Amino acid sequence: MKARLQAAMAAPSFTAWISVVLMLALYGFGAVGYTGFASGQVVYNLLIDNAFLLVIAVGMNFVILSGGIDLSVGSVLALTTTVAAWLLQTAQWPAELVIVVSLLGGLAFGALQGWLIHAFKLQAFIVTLAGMFLARGLCFLISVDSITIDAPTFVWLSQTQLPLPGGFLSPGAVIALVVLALGLWAAHSTAFGRTVYAIGGNETSALMMGLPVGRTKVAVYALSGGCASLAGLLFAFYMLSGYGQHAQGVELDAIAAVVIGGTLLAGGTGYVAGALSGVLVLGLIQTLIVFDGTLSSWWTKIVIGTLLFAFCAVQRVVARRSAH
Repeated sequence: MKARLQAAMAAPSFTAWISVVLMLALYGFGAVGYTGFASGQVVYNLLIDNAFLLVIAVGMNFVILSGGIDLSVGSVLALTTTVAAWLLQTAQWPAELVIVVSLLGGLAFGALQGWLIHAFKLQAFIVTLAGMFLARGLCFLISVDSITIDAPTFVWLSQTQLPLPGGFLSPGAVIALVVLALGLWAAHSTAFGRTVYAIGGNETSALMMGLPVGRTKVAVYALSGGCASLAGLLFAFYMLSGYGQHAQGVELDAIAAVVIGGTLLAGGTGYVAGALSGVLVLGLIQTLIVFDGTLSSWWTKIVIGTLLFAFCAVQRVVARRSAH
């Protein structure tokens, strides 16, 4: 029995399973402790309210799996909402064109960061930190005030409810689940995904194996930027506004969700599916605090910080056991 437990703790999937168990425990605690918590719509609301975070976490997962980090995603999200709102309300562009331009802009922004990191051998932390400041500053060059969106397409996407047993989902939540499914396929069924894992495991070995390291690193950051811009569109659907102050600190929430979901911060180990359990854990913590009604919202940050410490410690133990 002891040998089996030690083998389980040494497995790369150990922290991912801890995340799932924690998610179920939080849901069970809420279902027992609060009336109405166990309703289907509460579960659906977790996806509706955190659809944008799930999309960002999928992109962040690929970045961290490759051994990098992307601090610019929250600012790219805010920039996307601001650009989309300005193009819709001031420039009067059609919604379909705004969506395409926004997505292409995020892809280009991320690809530029990836190219700078690879071509000049720069630290991802520094490059994406600069990207964070740049994108957030560009928001306020466009508008210092919040821009309300009343374009019919965005309003329809905001208000549409897709009926399901026990409640409904929003189009944004469905889009987020599709992105998760595509991320799972890309990570585990394509040469791109295998190369990402190889780079995160040992970049030098990946180069010696003849893998396209440079191209993949650029693609990973392009993917993260594209996910951030898509998350910005989902956030614009959700809030029906564009503003430079949107999504303050969401890049840290995304990193927390990825780590809690079982992906190793050092790269090379983890599962894209963990993004869902990580996001749901964060969402459940917020929902429990709302249902309690007596706790400050700052308890969300306190609990998330504690969980991060715990998961990093567990990852360290797992890494040591795997090495032996």
